[in-house]
Amino acid sequence: MRPGQIIVLATPVFFLLIAIEFAVGRVRARRGTGQDTYRLADAVNSIGLGMLSQISAVLTGLLRIGIYTAVYSAVALFPPETARDFWTTWYGWLLALVFYDFCYYWLHRMGHESAVLWAAHVVHHQSQHYNLSTALRQTSSGALLGWVFYLPMAVAGVPPLVFGVVALVDLLYQFWVHTEQVGKLGWFDRWFCSPSNHRVHHAVNDEYLDRNYGGILIVWDRLFGSFREEGERCVYGTRSQLGSWDPLWANAEVYWALAKDSWHARSWADKLRVWLKPPGWRPADVAARFPKPAFDIAKVTRYEPAVSQGVKWFAKVQFLVLLNAVAVFLWFSDGLPLPQAAVWLGALTAGLWAIGGVLQGRFSITEVLLVEAAALATASAALGIGWLHHICKPLVLAIAIFLAARRAMKAGAVTRFDGLLLAGLAASLAGDVLLMGSAKLFVPGLVCFLLAHLAYIALFRIGIGMFPRRGALVATLLIGLAMYAFLWQGGLPPALRIPVGIYVVVIAGMAAQAIGRAAVLRDADPSALWVAVGACFFMLSDALLATNRFVSPLPLAQLWVLATYYAAQILIVRHARPIA
Repeated sequence: MRPGQIIVLATPVFFLLIAIEFAVGRVRARRGTGQDTYRLADAVNSIGLGMLSQISAVLTGLLRIGIYTAVYSAVALFPPETARDFWTTWYGWLLALVFYDFCYYWLHRMGHESAVLWAAHVVHHQSQHYNLSTALRQTSSGALLGWVFYLPMAVAGVPPLVFGVVALVDLLYQFWVHTEQVGKLGWFDRWFCSPSNHRVHHAVNDEYLDRNYGGILIVWDRLFGSFREEGERCVYGTRSQLGSWDPLWANAEVYWALAKDSWHARSWADKLRVWLKPPGWRPADVAARFPKPAFDIAKVTRYEPAVSQGVKWFAKVQFLVLLNAVAVFLWFSDGLPLPQAAVWLGALTAGLWAIGGVLQGRFSITEVLLVEAAALATASAALGIGWLHHICKPLVLAIAIFLAARRAMKAGAVTRFDGLLLAGLAASLAGDVLLMGSAKLFVPGLVCFLLAHLAYIALFRIGIGMFPRRGALVATLLIGLAMYAFLWQGGLPPALRIPVGIYVVVIAGMAAQAIGRAAVLRDADPSALWVAVGACFFMLSDALLATNRFVSPLPLAQLWVLATYYAAQILIVRHARPIA
């Protein structure tokens, strides 16, 4: 049984313990003897990040186990049979667990002392609440560098199976220590990682910062000078608050900050030091040009954007559906080819991202359904699930039309702007339906999309004029001409050369119009930039579609074609607004 399947079997236990902790916190809060440590959005975000970590581990875990196995096979100090005989005895298993915990201590400690490692580990610390859901809040990028710290086990001849089992035991042990409902435990606190010890680790208080790294044993902290006993009340989170429920941004936040500082640093040495120095270190010239306020614990506030009860219930239902989908994926992922696993990883990630958006107030319920339908339409096409694709593909544009119409009605009247947007979406929907049919419907489908692009050109010229940036038009036409020449050389049928040529000119014009509009409205309407990005995605999607159809089949062609197509439509319908 694989680790992912064990996590699936353990999930009901996790949720039972979370429910018990939640109930105990509620009772203690009413009695005035404790506090309720749960907030819906925070718990959903934490568990969602755990889900994302597990599904991404289907891919990144191959790196960690693959490298470990390669080193074990190549440079282990003892013959495999001798090592296996030792490490699979009861005392060998116990020693392997202690060995792993020792390596984990140094990985964990360096995760707080080196910025690039902190960029991965920070995900676990971002929650400003401390409860059992926080335990499930895990990084998706830890495997990229974390494997280095476990190579001594491979050199010592610890078999990969033993390594995998003790790693899982060490991880599962740490679940229960993430709670405020369990106080100090006397002698146990002196030897083991406990709730009291680990609360200190998650705190941002000056006296607690970067302390108590042990996974199972706290003895390592006592030996290496990083132990601190719990005293004053802990304040949780990170000193640079995340301020978001976006699981992708949670994983990318620190990497992005480091990349910006590295880019801005004048010294080449500093460009490297940014990644290796402790978190928070910045080159003097970067700190001077881009100052950040000093951390003040008295000014810490919790990130809790207000959303309606309806949104909360919607998020709960969506989250439960996704939780079950992730469980099914993890259970069967071992039998899936890598490309199929990657497709489902993308679809599930899109769903988790959308739930974070609605809880943050960035997305409406309709927009979440739009993203989810697009993810399912793309995944079902890439994986050849015909019945699901025939449902979801027309559903995407139907939801987009509903979204645009509802927004227009809320504004009080359907303007010319709204009419053109709806016309473009309706023509796209017709094109989608036709392209799902036989090959002889390709030209009618092409005509529908031609009409959609003409509607978008008319939409984007309102209040702007035609092609306000002629340079953009020249650039898109040249790109279109290059693509057309590529298709011609690749075998574009003679009967389609004129229709495709007309289509290339129109879509290049649509992209140029959108780019010109974004340039004109740069200050007045920043969202126009996203519309222009969407128009460029349209060009990319059609280029991929034509290449796959007329030149050479692309691997996972439907994934790339539909992912870019839906990105284009979503960006346009969500960000296109009349000029104020």
